[in-house]
Parts: sequence; C-alpha cells; structure tokens
Amino acid sequence: MLTTLNTSYTDTSAADLAWALGREPLPALAVLDLEMAGVNLQLRLLGASHQVLLEEERGACSETVACIAGSSTPLPLGVAKRVGDWEYEFAARVEELTPGSFAGRAQELLALVADHPHGLAGVFPGSPHAFTAMLAQRQDGQVHWRTWHAYPQDGQLVATRTRVGARRPAPVAVN
Repeated sequence: MLTTLNTSYTDTSAADLAWALGREPLPALAVLDLEMAGVNLQLRLLGASHQVLLEEERGACSETVACIAGSSTPLPLGVAKRVGDWEYEFAARVEELTPGSFAGRAQELLALVADHPHGLAGVFPGSPHAFTAMLAQRQDGQVHWRTWHAYPQDGQLVATRTRVGARRPAPVAVN
C-alpha cells in the first residue's frame, strides 16, 4: 500500500534516528494490520519514521525506529536480544547515494512495496523521494520485516531488517 503522508517531513537526517524496543504505540499516520499464521503484525508509519507491533499467544513486542525526543539510543548497526519467548535480531545500515542513484533506488523500493500485500510505504509531501517503506513476511516460523527511510537532501537511505522468532531450546549434550 502506498500513501501520501499528511505531515511535514520531520526527520532531518539519518543520524537523527533512534531505536527502541518495548515502546507503547505512538500516533501513526498510516497503519497496515496483518495476520500471518497466528501472528498479528501492525506496520505503522509515524511522522518521524516507523513502528512495528507484533502480538501472538506468547506475548507482544514493539520496535520503534524514529526521531524520539529524549532518546539516548542511536540507531545501532546490530542488536540480538531475547524478548520474552522470542529471539529478536535487528540490523541497520546507511547507504550513501548520488542524486541519480538515489532517485532510481527510491523508485525501485516504492514499486516493490506499493503493491505488495504485506507492504506499506508513505511519501512525504514536497519530495517524491522522501519516504518510509516497510515490508513484512513470515517464513519458517519467524516474522521478518525490512524498512527503508529516505533522506534525499543528504543522499542517504537507511535500511533495516528485523527477525523475530521463537527461542530455540539449548542443544542437549550427548555423551
């Protein structure tokens, strides 16, 4: 699903993004509710980037990547944590692109997400290349999502990927 976000462009640069787990739902400009094999997933576009809410019988998990007032947790390159009965993995990278490459990559990503049944993308007014996009899937008992946050004024594209799955039991030693 592709939408135009009815707000001003809040994020100023990739360096302003912060990451948080466990935050309460923040006001969203666009929402996509998904049910994937017993997991309820809500993709949320915020005025300041994204939030994903995951809920199933074992509990709930929320991920927020946004400009968070008062946050002291910058966007990490990688995180691996146990969250309740789940294993949570997060990775982020910042791509530096030339203006021509940026426009092409933006069009490619928006086309990928716009018509995907598990995709949500929002374009900010004023620039067709200022956007946040999200794409989710369930595979092998795990939920995966990817996000892209575009900063055309700096030629930066922040890409994240997350995997949440049931905690695997420790292997049993055989003597």
